[in-house]
Amino acid sequence: MLVLEAHSLRTTDASFSESLYGLRRRPVNIMGQLDSQSTLKTSITRRHRYLSLLFLVGLPYLKSKAQGLYESQSRNINHAAMWGRGDADQLDEDSLYAERDPVSSSQSNEDAFHTFRDKLKNFLIRMYPWIHATQEGLSFAYQLLYLLDATHFYTPALQIMGLHVCRASGQELMDASSQIAERRNREFERLRGPRLAQAFQRVALKTLYNALDFAQTGLIASVFLFKMMEWWYQSAEERVTAPTVYPAPPPPPAPKAAEKGIPLPKDRRICPLCLKKRTNPALVASSGYVFCYPCIFSYATQYNRCPITLIPAAPNQIRRLFYDS
Repeated sequence: MLVLEAHSLRTTDASFSESLYGLRRRPVNIMGQLDSQSTLKTSITRRHRYLSLLFLVGLPYLKSKAQGLYESQSRNINHAAMWGRGDADQLDEDSLYAERDPVSSSQSNEDAFHTFRDKLKNFLIRMYPWIHATQEGLSFAYQLLYLLDATHFYTPALQIMGLHVCRASGQELMDASSQIAERRNREFERLRGPRLAQAFQRVALKTLYNALDFAQTGLIASVFLFKMMEWWYQSAEERVTAPTVYPAPPPPPAPKAAEKGIPLPKDRRICPLCLKKRTNPALVASSGYVFCYPCIFSYATQYNRCPITLIPAAPNQIRRLFYDS
C-alpha cells in the first residue's frame, strides 16, 4: 500500500481510491477558502505527499497494530478474570520484577528499557479506547458536516494538511499524462554505464512503469474476480451444507378388512368387538385399527391376530391411546 499510494500521489496528486473516481488533491489557503483561479491548479508539494502517506498508510497501520494489541490484552484480562491468574501471567510478572540487583550496567539498561516499554504499552492499551472513540467521532462529524456542505474537508487529515479534494478536469488529466511521460523520459536519459547495463535498467524501468500503470486496472479486476469467486464458493457451500427439506411422505394405505374378519361399524366411535362406545382406546400396531383396550387385549391374547384384517398381532403390539381418535 505504501508503494501504491506513493506512486499514485506522485503521478496523479491523489490517493489510489481517489484516482479511481478522477479526483485530485489541491492545496488551499490557511482560511480554507477555495480560489478556482489559483489554488485549484496548484500541484501538491512534497510535504503534502509525505503527510498524505502518513495519514493514508502510516497511521492506519499503527491503528491496526494497536487494535490487535488491545484485543489480545482484553482477551488476557477476560481469561484472568474468569480462570484466575495462570502460570504464564505469573511468569511474566516474575520476569518483570525479578533480578532487581543487576550484574552489569548493560543488563540494568536493558531491564530499564523493558520496564519502560511495558509501562508505555500498558499506557497505550488504556488510552486506546479513548483515542479510537475520538478519532471515530471526529471522522463522523466531518463527514456529516461535509454532507451538509458546512465544510470543504470530509476528514480531519485533509484540514490538517490543508488539502482539498476536487474533481479533475479533462485538461488536467491530459496534462498529468504528458507530465508522467516527460518524467519517465528524463529517467531514461539519466541512465549511465555500459550499453548492456543501460539496456537492463531500461527494461527494468519499463517493467516497473507498466506494472504501476496497470496496477489500478489489475486491482479492480482482481477485486471483481475475488468477489465473484467468493460468491461462487459461498453459493456452492450453501448448496452443499444447506439442509435438504423433503415433503412429508404420504401415509401408507390402511389395511383392508378381511372377508372372514368382523365387519366395521358405521360409527367410528363404536368398538368393532363389543359394539359399544369405545372406552380406554387402544390400537393394534400391525393394522392401525382402534378398539377398547380390554376387548382387543383379550382377543389378541386368545387369537394373536387383528380381528378385522386377520393380520398377526401379539398383545405386546397393542398401544394405549390417551384420546379417542
